[in-house]
Amino acid sequence: MTPIRVLQVFTIMDRGGAESMIMNYYRKIDRSKIQFDFLVHRNKKAAYDDEIKALGGNIYKLPSINPFYPKSYYKKLRALFDAHNDYSIVHSHINTFSCFPLKIAREFNIPCRIAHAHIALDTFSLRTIIRNNVDVSEVLKHIIKLFLRRRINKYPTHYFSCGQKAGNWLFGNTSFERMNNAIDSEKFQYNSEIEKEYKEKFNLKESIVIGHIGRFDSQKNHSFLLNIFAQLLKKNPNSKLILIGEGPLKRKIENEAKNLAIYEDIFFLGVRDDIVELLQTMDVFVFPSIYEGLPVTLIEAQSSGTPILAADTISEEVKITDLIEFISLDKSPEFWAEKIMDIKKNNMPKADTKNLIIGNGYDIISNVNKLQDFYLQQNTNK
Repeated sequence: MTPIRVLQVFTIMDRGGAESMIMNYYRKIDRSKIQFDFLVHRNKKAAYDDEIKALGGNIYKLPSINPFYPKSYYKKLRALFDAHNDYSIVHSHINTFSCFPLKIAREFNIPCRIAHAHIALDTFSLRTIIRNNVDVSEVLKHIIKLFLRRRINKYPTHYFSCGQKAGNWLFGNTSFERMNNAIDSEKFQYNSEIEKEYKEKFNLKESIVIGHIGRFDSQKNHSFLLNIFAQLLKKNPNSKLILIGEGPLKRKIENEAKNLAIYEDIFFLGVRDDIVELLQTMDVFVFPSIYEGLPVTLIEAQSSGTPILAADTISEEVKITDLIEFISLDKSPEFWAEKIMDIKKNNMPKADTKNLIIGNGYDIISNVNKLQDFYLQQNTNK
């Protein structure tokens, strides 16, 4: 049997939330029946490229989409579909920009065209971005996303979302299917030996360790996180911050840390493949994003038993254990730091949350079977 090839559309296959989510599905899906290929919009090599190729997937690289002048992009995408005319399913994960590849997929009569919502950017979060002095180009990108949202319902045949909030934001009144940001709960289960090993490795045995995983861009609000950490150091000088990720604002954040005189207490670890172990190392996971959909990192952190302080801009759907507390971004960094101290003072042992992850539908096994059945059904219907 020749597997059905599904074209997954992303910006780049680095270790972001949506990218990690689809890789969780890709590793577990029956690749004798379903095979993934990837259309990306950056020319550089990405973190998951080698693994994708090892799993049997192809990677097609096109230039970035210019929303004002898409004709050049359309020409290249038409050439791609002319050369590879066996796709019956295109699954696009680039939010409002999905209207561009799905428009050409419709032109080529590809019968199953999926738009997948991963973020929710509402008017409040846009005001917050402006209030936080974000670069003008970043604000323009968000305005473009709000504009393109009007076109998103023109080209898909199916609508998926990571959660209710993201789906409502992107699709409005159009109904959509929920595709959970599922993880391998067995893999992320808390392990005290791993925690001990990694705290020794980074010389953190006596420290309060807070951590964050996310791309260095305006959405993730790293500047606010630095101010939280600066306040935490005033309360407990033996505190450390682990930052995992890359991105365009990394150098800016490093300079801000130096200006705050906290740089020496921060681990800038870049992109990592030992996320499981690093989550075990953190005493508190701090996530002050300006906007999100339903972050897979918060599912992973809960699976590892790590207490979480998250911005109340994030959908409460992500709260599948009692480990998360939501805090307003209007609260001061000192308030957030005091909350971290309260968690540390309580000194509760890390929880075994595996059954909660499974019970709430976020384990990969049941979810991958559902997605596989959907793809197979679409191929039968074509």
